Amino acid sequence: MRRCSNCKHVFDSTDWTCPDCGHAPAIVDSFTSFSPLNAHKSDGFEEQFYAQMFDLEAGNFWFKARSKLINLMIKIYFPEAKNMLEIGCGSGYVLRTIEKAYPGLSLSGSEVFSRGLSFAAKRVQKATLFQMDAREMPFEAEFDVIGAFDVIEHIEEDQRVLAEMHRAVRVGGGIILTVPQHKWLWSYADEYAHHRRRYQARELRIKVEQAGFCVLRMTSFVSLLLPLMYLSRLRNRKQRQGYDDTAELRVNGALNAIMGWVMDLERLLIRLGVRFPAGGSLLLVAKKVP
Repeated sequence: MRRCSNCKHVFDSTDWTCPDCGHAPAIVDSFTSFSPLNAHKSDGFEEQFYAQMFDLEAGNFWFKARSKLINLMIKIYFPEAKNMLEIGCGSGYVLRTIEKAYPGLSLSGSEVFSRGLSFAAKRVQKATLFQMDAREMPFEAEFDVIGAFDVIEHIEEDQRVLAEMHRAVRVGGGIILTVPQHKWLWSYADEYAHHRRRYQARELRIKVEQAGFCVLRMTSFVSLLLPLMYLSRLRNRKQRQGYDDTAELRVNGALNAIMGWVMDLERLLIRLGVRFPAGGSLLLVAKKVP
């Protein structure tokens, strides 16, 4: 169901024009825009990050491993899903991997910056892309799955976003989240990325349950590589001058391959039911129950 961003009327239609008040969303940079005032500005992200990510994601072990883990969670917990929304789809890397793994799944992707969608459009072939503020989603009981992958840590009102996700997902459907974990890993890298927080597992669980979801699975990942990550973050904990924001992503070929194998092993263990208590990131899967 669609929800008018002007009068909040809920309606079922293939057209976005509200039958109650006649409001229709704007078009910004060729994309449907539900929050045009935010389409070119945000305090949670920098526009130049899209170009950087577009060039680096596909070759980096961490992005590959995270996408494989996300696809595994879809297979395990939402095998009958017909449609899925990714909030904060960035340059479209995750959407593209889902599109390839599940060609029958109808995909949508949103970004607060309309410019970011132009990068995603270069990668995905069938997904519907639109500009949206996740704090006010124009949907009600619309999606079988909603994903937010390293997104809600950028938003001060993360509980509001979780509540909006609960309203936008169907009963029996659910959400998949990934977030950065452990406050003791906080460094200038988090400040530069405009993170509001790094989560503790208990904190995320409580917020998700308060939004109305039932948590099905929660585990850390980037666990086997946590000592290396800690040393890296310790080095740039206070660094500001001359900070290279892409250094962690530009891993040389051999080391990148080795780390990829380690993450493959970690994913296998997670698939077998292992729950890692600590790790650089946190994965959560939850369901909307009646």
